[in-house]
Amino acid sequence: MDFSRFFFIVLARYKLILLTLVVTISTTLTVSLLLPKSYKSSATLLLTYKGVDPVTGAVIPAHLNAGFMATQIDVIKSSSTALMVIDQLRLDRSEVVKKQHEDSNSDLSLRDWLTNFLLKNVDVETSRDSSVIGIGYKGPDPMFAAAMANAFANAYQEISIRLTVEPSQKAATYFTDQLNVLRERLETEQKRLTEYQQEMGIIDVDYRLDAETKRLDELSRQLVFAQADLMGTASESESYSTSGESTSIARNAMINNLKLSLVQAEAKFSEISQRMGSNHPTYAATKADVDKLRAELSRHMRATKNTAINQESEIRAALEEQKAKVLSLNRSRNELLLIAREVEGAQQAYNTAMQRLNQTSLEGQANLSTVSLLDTAKIPDQPDSPKIFLNMALSVILGALLGLGVGLLAEMIDRRVRSTEDLIDILQVPVLGVIKKGIPKTKRLQIAWPRLSR
Repeated sequence: MDFSRFFFIVLARYKLILLTLVVTISTTLTVSLLLPKSYKSSATLLLTYKGVDPVTGAVIPAHLNAGFMATQIDVIKSSSTALMVIDQLRLDRSEVVKKQHEDSNSDLSLRDWLTNFLLKNVDVETSRDSSVIGIGYKGPDPMFAAAMANAFANAYQEISIRLTVEPSQKAATYFTDQLNVLRERLETEQKRLTEYQQEMGIIDVDYRLDAETKRLDELSRQLVFAQADLMGTASESESYSTSGESTSIARNAMINNLKLSLVQAEAKFSEISQRMGSNHPTYAATKADVDKLRAELSRHMRATKNTAINQESEIRAALEEQKAKVLSLNRSRNELLLIAREVEGAQQAYNTAMQRLNQTSLEGQANLSTVSLLDTAKIPDQPDSPKIFLNMALSVILGALLGLGVGLLAEMIDRRVRSTEDLIDILQVPVLGVIKKGIPKTKRLQIAWPRLSR
């Protein structure tokens, strides 16, 4: 269907279309005037809530939580909030409310029925990028609507306090129990540390270990010197030489004096042996002195060697004993350090739990709401519904569409020939001419105008 045919149909069915439009507008106006007036009052709140985990203490800003505003809407429209409103206003004690509940013939209890009734009329408005939330209430009485909107706002503030305080109180109870466990653990570890120190006789393990290590090093040096003295006594006993000046023999004054006396006696004996025979008394006396000095020197050198051997053995035994003692102290120190670390860990856990307990206890005792009231609900002076002007504008659009639809439906039921195109479509033969005689001038213009426009 082209525009010219549609225009012809509208011209032909304009009465029916106008009638449908008038009926629609009249019906909408009548219904709007007959509907009871409803008033709406809204209270505006600002949310500054931050999601704080009462156990871990982690803080999550509200704007990072995608479902934060949706959660707040659910809280406002929850039965707990409605019941708090009922308790604040004492609605369940009103005789009027009781009479309405009886007339409704509902199977629900008075409080449940009243909760459903209130929540049906609550409207919550939020914006996407704002922390401001509006709580509205619709009702036939403007004063009642304002009172209910303010009551829901106050109840929501109280609910937000409870939702913040109750988890903190539960967390404080949890931390109290855990604190007792951690205290027992700390006392056990400290007692274990004290008993171990008393058992091992350790007061300052690091200082004692340093002293015993120094003593071990000193014994090692003494052992080296004793071994050097022992090697020097062995060589001296074989050669009677003073080549080992660093040995104990070289440092022995008695041996050095005997060596000097022996050299002098041997020199004297060599001189006498050249002048006198072996049977001469002076020769025999000098030889006896030399032999006596040699025997005395040998006896002192053997005594010095035995002393060096004994000293080396004693130092070696003391060194082995000191090594065992240092190793034992090392093991004791490692065990003590492990116990000390356990005590330190238990102390740190106890301090952390104590800090969190103090924090959650303060949060559980605080009555600070994270919801601030920006604007209280005012008594509306104009009804929120019905909106007559909006309904009339919509009725005009709807009536026009319905009128056109009714006109097209009537044309489909009672088809008429209104143009040459209709004849061509129906008869499937060409039109030779159009007789316009007898057609009024106005009708002629009405028929010719769409063709000219086409």
